[in-house]
Amino acid sequence: MTRRYLIGVRSLTISYIKRFFRDKIALFFVFLFPLMFLLVFGALNRDEGGISFEVALINKSQSQFATEFVANSKESTSLKLNEEITDIEDAKERMGRGELDSIIELPETFGNPNTDGLPSGEMIVYYEEANPQTGKTLASALQGELDVINRKLTKVKDPFVVKTQSTATANLSSFDYVFSGLLGFSLLSLGIFGMANSFPAEKKTGALRRLRVAPIGASQLIFANGLSYLVSGLLSAATMVIAALVIFDFNMRGDYLSLSLFVIISIVMLFGFGLAIGGWAKNENQAAPLSNIVAFPMMFLSGVFFPRFLMPEWLQMVTDYLPLTPVVDGLREITAEGATILDLGPELAIMAGWILVIYFVAIRVFRWE
Repeated sequence: MTRRYLIGVRSLTISYIKRFFRDKIALFFVFLFPLMFLLVFGALNRDEGGISFEVALINKSQSQFATEFVANSKESTSLKLNEEITDIEDAKERMGRGELDSIIELPETFGNPNTDGLPSGEMIVYYEEANPQTGKTLASALQGELDVINRKLTKVKDPFVVKTQSTATANLSSFDYVFSGLLGFSLLSLGIFGMANSFPAEKKTGALRRLRVAPIGASQLIFANGLSYLVSGLLSAATMVIAALVIFDFNMRGDYLSLSLFVIISIVMLFGFGLAIGGWAKNENQAAPLSNIVAFPMMFLSGVFFPRFLMPEWLQMVTDYLPLTPVVDGLREITAEGATILDLGPELAIMAGWILVIYFVAIRVFRWE
């Protein structure tokens, strides 16, 4: 009996895999759509060499020091000078339209010698009232540069200093941190929306009704679909990892065996939700809203697009047990912190619980038509 059961599952799985590779739309959503998603959000989170400010530098001074300051500012990587702007009123108008982050003004007395014969003066940094943080950040950076010049001119040693020391950790970019969320979101979308639409479509065409005539049970059909989507999910995840390595120079700190095993477990769990929704829904009109109700809270509360530590503490405790949360946390620990599959006991425990619950529900609520 067991052998016949497994043969039925294997035959259905092979059939579904063959059908998948013949379906151009399915291939698009498995390979190209996650890749497009990765490229868009990866470009938004790609490090480009640090913070830079779009500024206008208005020099009203004729001093040699001011001239040298302007020349050095043009070579600065943190300042992007708009050299077309030479009038302060024009600069203020452009900053009001959002074309500039700030304005640096060098008054007429900037750089003139003081009583000790040393260049001195005060520069003015303008900022928008609605966004003071940008101006204050720029002013702090400029003050740091002027402090270096002040010490060179006065030759006075600071009595108190701040020492910086490396933590000897890997130099991870912002993309390295968000990649786990992008991968988790891709698996969620493929599992829930892909599976939730396939069963209602087969019910509509009568394909499931014809399968029911054969000696095939609901559990065999569900497991066969799950195995076929496991193959497609692994291919989709592999495509994203390769694209991240080639295009965004992804810094993978963990081992690929742990990542592969964890992705497999994640796919099995997440695809269970799609199987339950698609197996219960009679048509796409029932499947679509239920898929959104299940998926969207996980998208925004599981740390996909922003870290969960920004949430209130009570909400963090609730989101700990959302299905997607251990997936994103586990992927991040492997890729960004170098954890192995053996270090993810709490995440695997939550996922195991969800697997048992969701597949039990999927089998119980399955409807052939």
